[in-house]
Amino acid sequence: MPFQTIPTEIYQLFEEHGASVKIDKGHQLFQEGEKADSIFLIKSGVIQLSKETEQGKELTLRICGNGVLIGESSPFCHLNYHMVSARAVEPATLLSLSQQTFELLVTEHPKLMMEYLQWVQIEAMKHQSRLRDLMLHGKKGALFSTLIRLTNTYGEAQEDSSIFINFTLTNTELANLCATSRELINRMLNDLKKRNIISFNKGHITVHDLQFLKNEINCENCPLMICRID
Repeated sequence: MPFQTIPTEIYQLFEEHGASVKIDKGHQLFQEGEKADSIFLIKSGVIQLSKETEQGKELTLRICGNGVLIGESSPFCHLNYHMVSARAVEPATLLSLSQQTFELLVTEHPKLMMEYLQWVQIEAMKHQSRLRDLMLHGKKGALFSTLIRLTNTYGEAQEDSSIFINFTLTNTELANLCATSRELINRMLNDLKKRNIISFNKGHITVHDLQFLKNEINCENCPLMICRID
């Protein structure tokens, strides 16, 4: 089983009671503002969660892979609409549980409730750490922390100690993750390439000096469950 961001007991809950949902690449699972009556566990594929600003600019909040829970904002808080949009960037298979069913199953098992609350706290810490990097270090911090999180989520260690990010991203998509422009991302990436901090080929980035990126943003070496892009 791939790295699992949710507790095993919650994962098994979806395995036992969830309904299978398949979505093709480029199709939306749900849109911002739509009624939220289900939550989803990703079994395979990749789902991008994003939000559109009033000016029409897309801000990518998360890129979620196997074993990740999405649409999770609604249980227990009576939130009846999705705050973000979800689109498949790879063909995906998910397990779906209605909000009502999830709440009933979790409240019937105190251990499950505790596991869920702990997971919610970890998710809050994950989002706070991304916001911290953006606020303290600006656009550079946003890019560097995003690259670090990508290595932790999709990175594959190479023999020369570099880390290959096994996920394709255009510069526009990377800019959407960093809440900045593609032109600025282009300049920063090219600067990192000239300094042999990273290299890139056909949408794939390889990080050659991860410690440099960490030093530049005063990385606190958060646990891997927090320093992730999903």
